[in-house]
Amino acid sequence: MTPPRLELRGISSGYGDMPVLDDISLSVGRGEFVSILGPSGAGKSTLFRLLTGAMAPRAGEMFFDGAPLDRNARPFAFMPQRDALMPWRRIIDNTTLGLEVQGMRRSQARTIVAPFFHEFGLAGFENHYPAELSGGMRQRAALMRTVVQGRPMLLLDEPFGALDALTRTAMQRWLEEMRAHHGWTVLLVTHDVREAVYLSDRIYVLSPRPARVVREIGVPLPRPRHRHNARTNAADIENLILETLLEPHEGPSP
Repeated sequence: MTPPRLELRGISSGYGDMPVLDDISLSVGRGEFVSILGPSGAGKSTLFRLLTGAMAPRAGEMFFDGAPLDRNARPFAFMPQRDALMPWRRIIDNTTLGLEVQGMRRSQARTIVAPFFHEFGLAGFENHYPAELSGGMRQRAALMRTVVQGRPMLLLDEPFGALDALTRTAMQRWLEEMRAHHGWTVLLVTHDVREAVYLSDRIYVLSPRPARVVREIGVPLPRPRHRHNARTNAADIENLILETLLEPHEGPSP
């Protein structure tokens, strides 16, 4: 049996005397899109800090492809909440940044990223600066910078949270199509219930801090998700998630 691409077992973590994560267990299969939903401050982004090596868990184990996670192997490509594009670098040089950090010459990195501009809807904007692009275009550039690193798994931390509603919806549809085409393995942190249902194969719902997994929800909707029947049937799943988020949860045992 093929192990999950990512598996967390009993992860607990915190900052000083404040516990943030309490016995978190979850998994992400190869080619699967999994979302994490929870109240603000529940520790969703802390999970990404653990995965990327920015901090260490207090308890629990993390596995990648069935082996203990070696964060020095850098199996994740991480996209933060904001596009984090450098305003003084042209778009082509923003998209090569991750490769340059890994030690690649800029000229070689440009050769690698060049074919992606058409697919990401940015052809003709290679030499523009971030301020000359719309919010959606900047987010596509940031995702391109993430994808071109060629990592086995993408970590997306509320990538569309700063966009207006119409642009966010367009970006969600675009990401759904791109993920289906490439077969990416994705773990998404989001506050947007509709976004999670639209994009995900499975959703983990967290309690308030210290966060526990209070429900795992499958999303058995047909793809592509922009079909009308998928949107209609999503309502029941969205309501279940909202009920889970709003119901009271017991805190940790004393």
